[in-house]
Amino acid sequence: MSTGLLALLAFSPILLAAILLVGLRWPAKHAMPLVYLVTAAIGLFAWEMSFNRVLASTLQGLLITLGLLWIIFGAILLLNTLKHSGGITAIRAGFATISPDRRIQAIIIAWLFGCFIEGASGFGTPAAIAAPLLVAIGFPAMAAVMLGMLVQSTPVSFGAVGTPIIVGVNTGLDSATIGAQLVEQGSSWAQFLQLITSEVAIIHATVGTVMPLIMVLMLTRFFGTQKSWKAGFEVLPFAIFAGLAFTVPYALTGVFLGPEFPSLAGGLIGLAIVTSAARLGFLLPKTTWDFAPADKWPSEWLGTVEMKLDQLTAKPMSSLRAWLPYVLVGALLVISRVVPQVGAALKAVVVNFPDLLGETGVSANFMPLYLPGGILVAVVLATFFFHKMKIRDLGLAVKESSGVLLSAGFVLLFTVPMVRILINSGVNGADLASMPILMARWVADSVGGIYPLLAPSVGALGAFIAGSNTVSNMMFSQFQFGVATSLGISSALVVAVQAIGAAAGNMVAIHNVVAASATVGLLGREGSILRKTIWPTLYYVLFTGLIALTAIYVLGVSDPLIAG
Repeated sequence: MSTGLLALLAFSPILLAAILLVGLRWPAKHAMPLVYLVTAAIGLFAWEMSFNRVLASTLQGLLITLGLLWIIFGAILLLNTLKHSGGITAIRAGFATISPDRRIQAIIIAWLFGCFIEGASGFGTPAAIAAPLLVAIGFPAMAAVMLGMLVQSTPVSFGAVGTPIIVGVNTGLDSATIGAQLVEQGSSWAQFLQLITSEVAIIHATVGTVMPLIMVLMLTRFFGTQKSWKAGFEVLPFAIFAGLAFTVPYALTGVFLGPEFPSLAGGLIGLAIVTSAARLGFLLPKTTWDFAPADKWPSEWLGTVEMKLDQLTAKPMSSLRAWLPYVLVGALLVISRVVPQVGAALKAVVVNFPDLLGETGVSANFMPLYLPGGILVAVVLATFFFHKMKIRDLGLAVKESSGVLLSAGFVLLFTVPMVRILINSGVNGADLASMPILMARWVADSVGGIYPLLAPSVGALGAFIAGSNTVSNMMFSQFQFGVATSLGISSALVVAVQAIGAAAGNMVAIHNVVAASATVGLLGREGSILRKTIWPTLYYVLFTGLIALTAIYVLGVSDPLIAG
């Protein structure tokens, strides 16, 4: 079979998912079991994977799903706890004092708070936390999920305290061989990795500054009473200001301090600057924008997780006390990722599954305390005391949150194992590269010198498949490096745009959409979300590719391997 046909066959599960979810508008609970079966069949019969390996990959996916469900449960439980404690009522009132304008609220919560949470924990946590918070203050569930997905772009490459670079690129490249070449040319692996980090930060900042504007434009166009782009452009000065408030400290941190803190620093500094500016009315539009009354919203916009705050009898509380649990989440996530002793202590509680079914390299683990779910649950217990709650109210929060997991779990039971079969397909009886690598190789062979334009799309494809920037970088960094070397262009820059494309791909990653949708009870409408988030994703990968082409062929950007 030719490489082109094999690449098409490898791509067919992704194409099938797109057709069923986006084209035919199937709910993911119907589409993903079929996509899983097709993927398994291709692995078994075309790639000649052993049945044992397909089964081990499926089990690996189920164990990863357990971690995802733990995060979803923690995010929903915290929200429901705050609902019953009166915290959400206070938070909603607090945002009204900053600005009643939904466009401004979206920028502050989804963009800035979301960027900070991404920097602290990554792995889809911002959407899982920001989406239900937006619903709680009066956003339609679908709008909240869309905004939660769009924030999974610029901050993602430095999410989870730099994991996509520190783990993804570091382990995705053959650091021993490349490092030896660099030393021969008077450079080092550390310098090369920092060069990649700097280029990721600068290009992300360039492309990502307009993301708050894109978020607002999509909010007003798809969820406004007038379905208007114009209402979005009214907030252009403030949106660009909010973009820069994040991307300037983000880029500077990336260039001068490394990959751990750009998203954290950008989110924290940006949140302080933009919230203060909004309170002062700086650059705010003259008109206030809001949704139509909730009883006029289409049923498609509505989730099953409702915030019926008027029916609750919790005592009023200050904004500071209401926000304390979310501040605590951010602080604990940072401490657990930055202080080695704390991280090690939390990771010590682990359930390990090495070499599933004897398949070397197919393993999984579950760290209940280190995962954001553990931290979210810990904060829920602290909130019980901070907000002086009754046991009955906490019990109601647990009951409401548990119900959401049943529907979310069913979809993820098929989505994540499908991903693991694709990724683990490199060990097979047909002597073929893994399905993602074979797809990327065919693209590179087909396009030649203009490859830098498409390099971000390869990263995005990896994230679409795996739902993770880190995993995409692990799958494709060495491949991207090899293509750059064969073309005689900057390998650092091509690996950098791989990481950026992989960040953008999180906006359309199916199991990220499912996880975010689950937190607001919007399961079954993933295709509607994907039809919206695909456009910002295309913007991101296209402009990143154009910057890479310009940098390489117009500005002559090179790196130590080429310059030597």
